[in-house]
Amino acid sequence: MTSRESSRRKVLAAGVGALAVALAGCSGDAGPVRGLRLATGPEGGPYNAFGKALAQAVGASGRPLEIVPVSTAASVDNLRQLDDGSVDLALAMADVAEDAVLGRESFSRPAAVTALARVYVNYTHLLVPADGPVHAVGDLAARPVAAGAEGSGVQVVAERVLRAAGLGDGPAPARGRSLGLAASVEALREGTVDALFWSGGVPTPALSGLARELPLRFLPLDGYVGALRERYAPAYSAVTLPAGVYGLTEPVATIGVGNYLLARADLPEGAARALLQVVFRQWRDLLREVTAGARLEPRFAISTGEVPLHPGAVAYYRSVYG
Repeated sequence: MTSRESSRRKVLAAGVGALAVALAGCSGDAGPVRGLRLATGPEGGPYNAFGKALAQAVGASGRPLEIVPVSTAASVDNLRQLDDGSVDLALAMADVAEDAVLGRESFSRPAAVTALARVYVNYTHLLVPADGPVHAVGDLAARPVAAGAEGSGVQVVAERVLRAAGLGDGPAPARGRSLGLAASVEALREGTVDALFWSGGVPTPALSGLARELPLRFLPLDGYVGALRERYAPAYSAVTLPAGVYGLTEPVATIGVGNYLLARADLPEGAARALLQVVFRQWRDLLREVTAGARLEPRFAISTGEVPLHPGAVAYYRSVYG
C-alpha cells in the first residue's frame, strides 16, 4: 500500500465527529446546481454511453442537478477541458489522469483536477486478422497500426505498449495512425492497417460486430504490465479477456486501466455528494452498456492513485464507511 493510499484510508476511517465538521463546512454548497457539463467521448463510444446514462439517472432522481454530456475525443481532451474550465466533470483513463495531475507527457504543467470515483476498468485490446502474419507485438515493426484517436487514452496506452516493445522509434517503428474506433474497425476490415488498439469495456459492441465478419486474433499484452507500472504508475494491471467474448476459445491476458469520474476542484461539495449518491444507486444501469459483469463498490472507487479525491467525495465515502 502506498503512502497516499494509507493516508486516504485514514481519512475515510475518520469518526462521525469529523464527518459532522466536514459537512458543516460545506453547508453553503447545498443550493441547486444546474447544467454541469460532463466531458465524455466520441458519439457511440463507451464514455459517451456512460455520460448519457448518468444524465438520465440524475434527471430521474429528483435531485437539483442536471448533467449535460459533451462529446469529445476522450481522456486527454477531457482533462484539458476540465483544467481550463470548459467542463465541470469528465471521464478519463487512470494513466492519463495521473499524467495530468503530475504535469507529465501530454500535459505541460499539473492540472487542477480531482476524482469522484474509479468507476470501472478498461481492457486493452490488440487485434489482428487471424490469417495474417502478426502473432506478437514485435511483429508490428514497420506495419501500420490503428492506435486510437488523437487526444484519446487509447492512443496513450498504445504508444506506451509499442515503446515498451521497442517499436516506438528506431529503424522500424510501428506506423501508428490516429483513428477513432469506427475508423479503426473499417481500416482493419479493409486491410489498410495490420492491427487495431482499443481500450474499453468487454465486450465492446463494435469489436463484437467485426469478429462476426472477420476471423480475429487477440494478442496477449500482460507481459508489458510490469514495464508500464515501473515507468509510469500502478494504474496498469493484468486482466483477462474471457473465453466466449469475440468468439475467443480461450482467455487472453492483457492490460487493465481504471476509468475515473473526475471533477473540477471548485465543484460545490453538495453537488459532488449528490452526484455520487446517484452513481452508487444506479451503477448497474450506468455500466450495463459499457462493460459486462462490472461492479462499483466504494472500497474500489476510492482507489484513484495520484489523483486526489474531491472533498465532497471524501464526505460521501465517510458516510458510507460510517
